[in-house]
Amino acid sequence: MDFGRSTNKGTFIPTSSMGDIAFLLLIFFMVTTIFREESGLPVELPRAEAGEEVNRELVSNIYINRQGQISIDDRLVQIKHITDIIGTKISDNPQLIVAFKTDTYTDYGVVSDVMEELKEVNAVRVFFNNDIEGSPGHKY
Repeated sequence: MDFGRSTNKGTFIPTSSMGDIAFLLLIFFMVTTIFREESGLPVELPRAEAGEEVNRELVSNIYINRQGQISIDDRLVQIKHITDIIGTKISDNPQLIVAFKTDTYTDYGVVSDVMEELKEVNAVRVFFNNDIEGSPGHKY
């Protein structure tokens, strides 16, 4: 008599609860993870205050259009003459404010060259604005 049993034992991994386990692990990591914002350098930005009217004699306007043409107080000038003109204006009025207005598409190289010329005559009170359309009478 042969009493041997033939049972088929195979390797079986139950996967019916794998989705539940993965979902619980996902929730666990989402709850325990701390997202930290990038802090960077602490910088306090200036707030705009109410604008104040400035006497026209205290302001000299420099306009630069997108073609690179430069105008100082409604006079077309070349870059090499900026130091003479602004230097004379600053010697006459040390409180002179230079309103620097450029077109949005002006080449920055021209802007940099004009700034270097202003630096040579110590024109440190400079106001920057790129809204050339808001200035009446300046059409290039």
